[in-house]
Amino acid sequence: MEKRVFTEIETAAYLGMSRSYLRQSRMEGQRANRTPAPPFIRIGRSIRYLKEDLDLWLDALPKQNHLTQAE
Repeated sequence: MEKRVFTEIETAAYLGMSRSYLRQSRMEGQRANRTPAPPFIRIGRSIRYLKEDLDLWLDALPKQNHLTQAE
């Protein structure tokens, strides 16, 4: 059975991002010129991420052909 709900540590590994980015983006919300935070859910005091939400979030990010491309 494939895992559906990830912890912050598992989410960071799945996305290849740091836990501090996930935590900071959750606390600060949307900021100009930054990648938006992935959606999360709160179960009691725990933060969890749904795999299906993470996949949709990744698919929605703008694709670039090279690093100097304007966003």
